Amino acid sequence: MAGSEPVEDKEIKSAVSSCEAYFDKVQSRKNLPKSLQETLNSAFAGIPVSSFPQVPGGRVIEIPAETPVSEAVKILSDSKILSAPVINTDHESSLDWRERYLGIIDYSSIILWVLESAELAAIALSATSATAAGVGAGAVGALGVAAFGVTGPVAVAGLAAAAVGAAVAGGVAADRGIGKDAPTAADNLGKDFYQVILQEEPFKSTTVRTILKSFRWAPFLPVSTESSMLSVMLLLSKYRLRNVPVIKAGEPDIKNYVTQSAVVHGLEGCKGRDWFDHISALSISDLGLPFMSPNEVISIESEELILEAFKRMRDNNIGGLPVVEGLNKKIVGNISMRDIRYLLLQPEVFSNFRQLTVKSFATKIATAGEEYGLAIPAITCRPDSTLGSVINSLASRSVHRVYVAAGDENELYGVITLRDVISCFVSEPPNYFENCLGFSVKEMLNR
Repeated sequence: MAGSEPVEDKEIKSAVSSCEAYFDKVQSRKNLPKSLQETLNSAFAGIPVSSFPQVPGGRVIEIPAETPVSEAVKILSDSKILSAPVINTDHESSLDWRERYLGIIDYSSIILWVLESAELAAIALSATSATAAGVGAGAVGALGVAAFGVTGPVAVAGLAAAAVGAAVAGGVAADRGIGKDAPTAADNLGKDFYQVILQEEPFKSTTVRTILKSFRWAPFLPVSTESSMLSVMLLLSKYRLRNVPVIKAGEPDIKNYVTQSAVVHGLEGCKGRDWFDHISALSISDLGLPFMSPNEVISIESEELILEAFKRMRDNNIGGLPVVEGLNKKIVGNISMRDIRYLLLQPEVFSNFRQLTVKSFATKIATAGEEYGLAIPAITCRPDSTLGSVINSLASRSVHRVYVAAGDENELYGVITLRDVISCFVSEPPNYFENCLGFSVKEMLNR
């Protein structure tokens, strides 16, 4: 229709409105004196990003866009990181970050690809011929909608058709004795999943570039070394970025990588300073925390499927869920995106991944040993806990969220995230981003 607003612009405006609504709610509830907030803003505005501690090892791990998915998983796991910038190998020598970097790849993006590909691989393994698989754009699209509620370039490009062809040609699908429909096949997929995904084409050659196009999780917006920590803290809080790359004008490589977690660790190191001690001594309820009401907190029952947990994280763009039991939602555990590394690095888990419950999955992680990292139980606080104690829990336990528990039964009352904590310390001066960053919010959210 002539004059109608493009869908993309509507989505951008919606995202911006959501960010602004959250931040307005925070500012209206935290009840810090205006003079104190202005002092804090001034202090953070005077701290250059270049003074922020470097990432461990002093070098930002970057992943070339043409890296196979299996190798990317290994890089993230070996480096003990959840995400990394992706280099556009077509413009690797460019000094313009818009050309040099495609975005950020993380476990959440990879797991979505893995889960969708598992279904596609199941079609390949259950088919005796491409015709039997019923392959076509319509079939692939229906699979995406029915199984995961998603379709995308990976599916539409005919990945399933190619997989079937490769599987049949290689004898992979011969006499499997498993059902002809994808869900039934996936139920019995087992280690054959890895044979197809990691050893058979076209999955074997699927690159980070492909996943990034299909399952983008967050915008890529770097700041310069001359930017202030106020800019970074506002990007991490108001605009919901999990990490902010730091670049230096005229130089190609990312100089640093500031995460929400690193900033909260930095705040923890400010103990003894008057402004920090004043704010951290306040109870979370005095600061309006938790910002979300109990019925707004996305949770998962312990007997629900782990597949549903990861889908719920994807659908709500969050990194973790409290595991609850009973009508009163007693907190019994925590599932987060970092747990996905076990799912990806242990092929035998896929022997029944469509039936694996959250409780069973957590048990498997807990007994896996140090190689994959022990499952982290839910870290909780009470409604009368101080902000300082919450910051200490986040920093000392290296977790991304603390659940607020009420009553004798540890009932789910709310959640406090890294983003919430950072938001308690900053507010946005009028027209700050337009004046100080030189980027529009629209550009940021559109990348």
